[in-house]
Amino acid sequence: MVMQTEARVGVSSGHGVASSSHRLTQDQRSHIESASQLLAGGLAGAFSKTCTAPLSRLTILFQVQGMHTNAAALRKPSILHEASRILNEEGLKAFWKGNLVTIAHRLPYSSVNFYAYEHYKKFMYMVTGMENHKEGISSNLFVHFVAGGLAGITAASATYPLDLVRTRLAAQTKVIYYSGIWHTLRSITTDEGILGLYKGLGTTLVGVGPSIAISFSVYESLRSYWRSTRPHDSPIMVSLACGSLSGIASSTGKLS
Repeated sequence: MVMQTEARVGVSSGHGVASSSHRLTQDQRSHIESASQLLAGGLAGAFSKTCTAPLSRLTILFQVQGMHTNAAALRKPSILHEASRILNEEGLKAFWKGNLVTIAHRLPYSSVNFYAYEHYKKFMYMVTGMENHKEGISSNLFVHFVAGGLAGITAASATYPLDLVRTRLAAQTKVIYYSGIWHTLRSITTDEGILGLYKGLGTTLVGVGPSIAISFSVYESLRSYWRSTRPHDSPIMVSLACGSLSGIASSTGKLS
C-alpha cells in the first residue's frame, strides 16, 4: 500500500516536473520570439532610416533655414535646389549627416517603447479590473491609448539626447560645430549643462505622446478585428498591414 502510494506520488511529481519543464520551455520560446521580432524591427527601422536619410536631412534644413544668414535666398525653398547645394558644397556623404546617431537612437527607442507599452498595458488592465475578463471594444481602446501614450513619452524621454544630437548634426551646413556623436554630447554638456541634452523635450512629448497612443490603439484594434474575422490569414501579413495603417493614422493625427 505504501509502495503504491509512493509510486502514485512519484508519477504525479514526475508529471508535474515535466509539465513545469514544458511551461518553462514555452516561456523561453516566447521570450526568444519577442527578442527576435524586436531585433528584426530595429534592423528594419535602421535600414529604412538609412534609405530615407537624405529626405530627413532636407526636412531638417528646411525647418531651421531661418537660423542661417542666407535665409533670404531661400524664401521659396526648392528640394532640388537645396539637394544640389548640399551635393556641391558638402559632398554626397552630407546627405547622411546624423544618420549614424539615428540608427543608434532607433533600436533603444523601439525597445523601450515596446517594453514600456506591454508593462503599462498590464498595469492598466490590473487597475481597471479588466485583467481576468474581457471588456468591450471601447474599454480596450482606452487601455491601449493610455498605455501607448505613456510608452511613447517614456521612450522619447529615455532616448531624447540621441535625438537632439541627430538633429544638431543634420542641421550643420558650411560651419561645422560638432564632429561626431561623442563630441556633440560632450560639447552640449560642457556649454549648456546636462539639461542642455533635453532642450525641446516638452514640445517633443506633446507630439510623441498622442502619436504613439494613436498608433498602438489603431494597431491593436485592427489586429483584433482582423484575427476575429479572418483567423487563417498569415500573422506576418496581418502585422505588416495593421502596422502600416496604424503608422498612417498616427502621422495624420500628429499633422492635424
